[in-house]
Amino acid sequence: MSDNSREFDIVVFGASGFVGALTAAYLAEHAPDDTRVALAGRNRDKLARVRDALPAAARDWPLLIADVESPSTLDAMAARTQVICTTVGPYLKYGENLLAAAVTAGTDYVDLTGEVPFVRWSIDKFGDQAAANGCRIVHSCGFDSIPSDVGVYLLYRAIEADNAGSDGDDDKGGDGKTNAGQMTDTTMVVKSMRGGASGGTIDSMRVISDLARDTENRRILLDPHALSGPPHDGRRTPRSAEPSDIAIRDARKVDPSLQGTLAPFFMSSHNTRIVRRTDVLLDNAYGPDFHYGEAMAVGKTPVLSTVAASLVSAGTGVFLGAMALPPTRFVLDKVLPKPGDGPDEKSREKGYFVCQTFTRTTTGRRYRSQVSAKGDPGYKATAVMLGESALTLALDRAKLPDRHGILTPVAAMGDALVDRLRMAGMTLRAERLD
Repeated sequence: MSDNSREFDIVVFGASGFVGALTAAYLAEHAPDDTRVALAGRNRDKLARVRDALPAAARDWPLLIADVESPSTLDAMAARTQVICTTVGPYLKYGENLLAAAVTAGTDYVDLTGEVPFVRWSIDKFGDQAAANGCRIVHSCGFDSIPSDVGVYLLYRAIEADNAGSDGDDDKGGDGKTNAGQMTDTTMVVKSMRGGASGGTIDSMRVISDLARDTENRRILLDPHALSGPPHDGRRTPRSAEPSDIAIRDARKVDPSLQGTLAPFFMSSHNTRIVRRTDVLLDNAYGPDFHYGEAMAVGKTPVLSTVAASLVSAGTGVFLGAMALPPTRFVLDKVLPKPGDGPDEKSREKGYFVCQTFTRTTTGRRYRSQVSAKGDPGYKATAVMLGESALTLALDRAKLPDRHGILTPVAAMGDALVDRLRMAGMTLRAERLD
């Protein structure tokens, strides 16, 4: 149920951009008929063209003029809506004034950031104020980092269900339910994926490579618990206890059902920090021995997958190094996607992703969850996840956890988000393997 004290349920900020327009289209097709949506951006003519191309449900959506360089326009926009859904990145360059406007107005907020320094800044700058004003600031509501965050949460819920009623002493509790224990080493594996990195993601990587030259920012980027600290001081283990974001891994050590060698997943350095923050926000519910990493499947044959994983690992390092050096950065900027660029509809429809997360518990039980969806991960599938996140905050307020401040998708929305993503056609499930 929406809050009628505000004029709008959702404002899509950046609606004239590529992903913004996809998100607006998703809401036009799937939001309940009475959902009050407005489109916002700098240029009215561009917004009008986007609206004209949307389904009939969007014909009367208002157009709002707001500019990240004009804080007063952002303040006015934030005061009129329950939820701001923003696709305007890189957030380190363009997100600060909008975030300030949302927190000041007590307005819920969702974004697509994959930028650890931006989330860290928002925690330090606005954590206390956001909590006091009763708003939910929810970062990383697209392919970064919903499959990661929700995948671990599904495991937690499955283990919790098995633990319910157990006496904690034997393999079986008094009512026959499994004493599953708590999670220990947990790894998300991108089993398969088709799609490309968006221009916005590439632009964020440009910004982060520039920041990495500064000692303090480099410390934040390298800290596996960079987002786990105040206002919730959740660091329980030294850095060395957490899995490396760049190492190749023996698949069978992740889970006996896997084969070959796993490569690093290029977004693990952000996703892992979001998952660890969720654990802290849930009062360390995942357990004192919980550790989390991410990897990518590149084949089952031991020799070939090891070669492929090594190439991916080396290539990732070379790419990040090239982004940091002006001469090679100049060349990459000529060939990589630009902000606002994206694949055509046919390519977006052919995309997909399958992410499986594995854990072994303190009692030796093995569990696996799966989060998967059709559609290019960075475009179509991200529009679904971002759109459903905004709808969850706007329309399912009575179902949300009583938690406010700088949050993660799971900490902010929990089961309500899981339910919506399932209804949207995504596969979300968890099972015990032995």
